[in-house]
Amino acid sequence: MLIRRADTLQPSEITSYDLFLRRREFLRGAGWLVAGAALVPTLACGAESEPQPAAPMTHADANPFRTDEEPTPFEDASHYNNFYEFGTDKTDPQRYAGSLRTRPWSVSISGEVAKPGTIDLDDLLRPHTPEERIYRLRCVEAWSMVIPWLGIPLGKILERFEPTSAARFVAFQTLLDPEQMPGQRRHTLEWPYVEGLRIDEAMHPLTILATGMYGRELPNQNGAPLRLVVPWKYGFKSIKSIVAIRLTRDEPPTSWSRQSPREYGFFANVNPNVDHPRWSQKRERRIGEFTKRPTLPFNGYAEQVAGLYRGMDLRKYF
Repeated sequence: MLIRRADTLQPSEITSYDLFLRRREFLRGAGWLVAGAALVPTLACGAESEPQPAAPMTHADANPFRTDEEPTPFEDASHYNNFYEFGTDKTDPQRYAGSLRTRPWSVSISGEVAKPGTIDLDDLLRPHTPEERIYRLRCVEAWSMVIPWLGIPLGKILERFEPTSAARFVAFQTLLDPEQMPGQRRHTLEWPYVEGLRIDEAMHPLTILATGMYGRELPNQNGAPLRLVVPWKYGFKSIKSIVAIRLTRDEPPTSWSRQSPREYGFFANVNPNVDHPRWSQKRERRIGEFTKRPTLPFNGYAEQVAGLYRGMDLRKYF
């Protein structure tokens, strides 16, 4: 797939924030996608035990998000994570997340929806349709990875609960349980961890709820049993171990923006032209590589998502 570099985009190609309500993109089929890491803190969960196999992965040749990039080795992707609920060191999640119990598990859907309710994890793990299968995506933190995610477009799930015309944002919340998540006993962040997206971002077919990776159920350290994947944003947006989703009229608070609004904006789009106050974001290091590579605007997904931000000042709305 040919992905246009974002540094070739014209300002006229990039929507007024106030006009984003002209949205509701209908979902397309999904297959192999690329996932990378971000230049800022991300979250991930961990488990000592080896993850169990999930449903066989299906390759979708016609998928518009297909990539031929080599996946990051599973051992690297599952042993080098951010998940502050289990500690601040990159190896803490894999070490300590075995305490997380992922069954039973359900997610509440509330707020600006016609049919509020809950969805059970086992419902999400049933055999997937051609539109609900495998994504191989680039993701960005202070490093980057390419991960084959098994998941379902978030929009297809939200549609079941019938968002109202007042729904402008989608808020997410991680499990709050210091007994299972010992990092929550420390005041590293304000718990529970929360995140949010604009409704058009949430409904975009590249935004998925991941239930597995590498053909297996998610390891605890990678966000078991259910995590968000938004591949054109920095990793901290991809909230893990989700227990609640709420559609709202107003922009919801987010953990890192609440912690340090000068450093972490609500949008968190990968943008090499906007530096973090304490470091440059122009280059990233792919796990397993010695040299850094240029960071691509929108993490290489400009062709798919730049239109969501047409007319916006991406330095102001960072």
